[in-house]
Amino acid sequence: MTPTLDILDVGPAVTLQDLGRTGYIAQGLTRGGAMDRQALYEAAALLAQPVTTGLEMIGLGGSFRANTDTRVALTGAPMTASIDGTPVNWHGSHKLPAGSILKIGGVKAGAIGYLSFGGGLATPQVMGAQSAHLVAGLGETLTAGDSLPLGKDKGGRVDMLLPPEDRFKGGEIGITTSLQAHLFGDAALARFTTTSFTRDARANRQGIRMNPDGDGFAAEGGLKVVSEVIVPGDIQITGDGAPYVLMCESQSTGGYPRIATVLPSDLARVAQAPLGANIRFKLYDLDAAIAREARAEADRRSLASKVQPRIRDPHDINDLLSYTLISGVISATDDPFAGDAR
Repeated sequence: MTPTLDILDVGPAVTLQDLGRTGYIAQGLTRGGAMDRQALYEAAALLAQPVTTGLEMIGLGGSFRANTDTRVALTGAPMTASIDGTPVNWHGSHKLPAGSILKIGGVKAGAIGYLSFGGGLATPQVMGAQSAHLVAGLGETLTAGDSLPLGKDKGGRVDMLLPPEDRFKGGEIGITTSLQAHLFGDAALARFTTTSFTRDARANRQGIRMNPDGDGFAAEGGLKVVSEVIVPGDIQITGDGAPYVLMCESQSTGGYPRIATVLPSDLARVAQAPLGANIRFKLYDLDAAIAREARAEADRRSLASKVQPRIRDPHDINDLLSYTLISGVISATDDPFAGDAR
């Protein structure tokens, strides 16, 4: 029997995503892959395995049933989730018994949740990846009645939890100057970093619009900018002065002037910003940006050390004596009712 996952019902924007495709930008294909790559790394830590392909669920999940016992990890934006009606923790790993139904509802914070599997998915690779790249016509959104082959799960612990980094409400986004930042001038760039933005409803895997609190932005001679290579994270300024942060399925070239580029480690925070979230951009010079990315990579490599069982065994707690196990002291000889006014 081939291990499979049956899609009983599903939200309108659920796709298979991994870390994407590299090496094809010269042919016009950007990386694609998960909008929140950190969520896939967190799932890998929870399942004690390399990063594998999972289900990216924008806004709403669905109902899923496997025909074999498997392990699952729930990461990214927290969503309501249950197995056979029993609520389960988000940012955790769980056993999904054969025939049991995993239900995932809407997001409670952020925008995008992820469902990953022990052993991943065994769908075929196309151009070196399993992920859907909808703009390029690779893959498609899932629909009810689909059945996905599951990869071989080597097994391991379940009921594990991983405290997520706080990236589900917008906030401060790190940027560095782009190749065209000089076209805007120092005054405009300074205003860009002191302006408050809100995440607009116009958003997808190609880009997310940010509405400024105040006047928009414009480059000098913006209409003369030659179309050239762009990458995810670039911030284009469109004709009405509003910035668009380009995401994982962005075009590979573009002519709108770019005022800055989001640091890769903060791109997930942009992706996870809910509608109306407040965004502010903080400028880093190149050296500071590189150092910040190095710290983010070190944090990513340490994720496995942060995984903890949902119920901890006292034998595994090295600092057990530092916990307050008894909240009060009781005397064996004193009258507990002495001085009681009753």
